[in-house]
Amino acid sequence: MKRSWFSRHPLCFMALYLILYLSAFNFLNTQIHMPHILVHCRLDDLIPFCKYAVIPYFAWFPWIPFTLFFLLWKAPREDFWRLCMPLFSGMTIALACYVILPTGLNLRPCYVPGTDIFARAVRFLYRTDTPINVCPSIHVFNSVTLMLAYHRCRIFEQPRFRWMRPAADVLCISIVCSTMLLKQHSCIDAALGALLALALDTAFSRMMDTNDLPQMRRI
Repeated sequence: MKRSWFSRHPLCFMALYLILYLSAFNFLNTQIHMPHILVHCRLDDLIPFCKYAVIPYFAWFPWIPFTLFFLLWKAPREDFWRLCMPLFSGMTIALACYVILPTGLNLRPCYVPGTDIFARAVRFLYRTDTPINVCPSIHVFNSVTLMLAYHRCRIFEQPRFRWMRPAADVLCISIVCSTMLLKQHSCIDAALGALLALALDTAFSRMMDTNDLPQMRRI
């Protein structure tokens, strides 16, 4: 019954999950002050800090709703749900990981100098996003999951939308790199976020092949 209702009201489904996710994420950020593990590897020290990486990092925020609404309005309804299921499942799994094993970072520079818009944007990011609850990286997980959706959905095979596949590839790679260039995530966070995306994409592909997922057609 609930699945049937959600299938007829996808906007309500997205709004409800957004409220639940943001509430849980905010709760964890306010309640977890001392991470149990500081994530770090030697490769993190070799990656330079780059304030210009803030551009693709912030591009992540509009890219998610753009893709969801694009598939909702332009593609078959199955493609929309095929993205939602692994996307929201993975974000929930990431939150569970933060509860079970709180992680944090000590990679950020002590101060970001400059009065240009990039330096100001990075300082704003550091003020509003604390370096805790980082592994796996939701930024990386979502980006890889979105990129896989662009390659799976047949609507992007149409000539007028074909350019969106390589654009998604470039955007995904840029966002993944930005998480490390801004010292927002360790390479370990990024790798585990990508692995989670690939694992869930494979799992839901098999579920759809065996018709375990509900039929959610355009209504």
